[in-house]
Amino acid sequence: MMAVKYKEFEQFVQKVSQADVDAFITACVKELAARLLAKVVKRTPVGRPPNLGDRTEKVTGASGKTRVMLTKDGEIYQKYWSGYRGGTLRRGWISQSESEAESSKGGVSAADIQNYLAGATVIRMGDVYRIEIINPVSYAEYVEYGHRQKPGKYVPALGKKLKKAWVPGRFMMTISVAEVEAIKPKLLQKRLDEWVKKELEEDA
Repeated sequence: MMAVKYKEFEQFVQKVSQADVDAFITACVKELAARLLAKVVKRTPVGRPPNLGDRTEKVTGASGKTRVMLTKDGEIYQKYWSGYRGGTLRRGWISQSESEAESSKGGVSAADIQNYLAGATVIRMGDVYRIEIINPVSYAEYVEYGHRQKPGKYVPALGKKLKKAWVPGRFMMTISVAEVEAIKPKLLQKRLDEWVKKELEEDA
């Protein structure tokens, strides 16, 4: 840890304004948010079409002609999964709405996270600075914490009946928050030391 003499610290306190302090803390909050988003995005599952059987089959008619027809699984794929693109839940972490997450293309890169946070607002409430990270996708909380389902219920999009009464949660946000909280004290102390040192060196 960097050592600072009292006189130097007094000079530092006199030099910096509340605006400087706000800017510093805001930058720290956004850095923590970026680290959190990087972790939670990585943990967020990406939807994929179910493993269906053969989609087509050859059928020979009475005339002897052979045609390629859709199987039952093929019809399911055609109706529910043709053109399906997963990743909506991941993109939801940097989207303002579910429709935005659905219409966006590709995955979520570090640059995407930085661009999203550049426009995010850090709110000050007394001595607390906070930034809200919300996934607007409607089923996000069910994936996070788990959900009940009715065994035996037939799901057309899957082409089969449900078996389990409970689908466990993935806790992508819960686990990621705990990890960031663990590194927060040392990270903030490091950033504070760097900031104080930089300000004092400018006056040297």
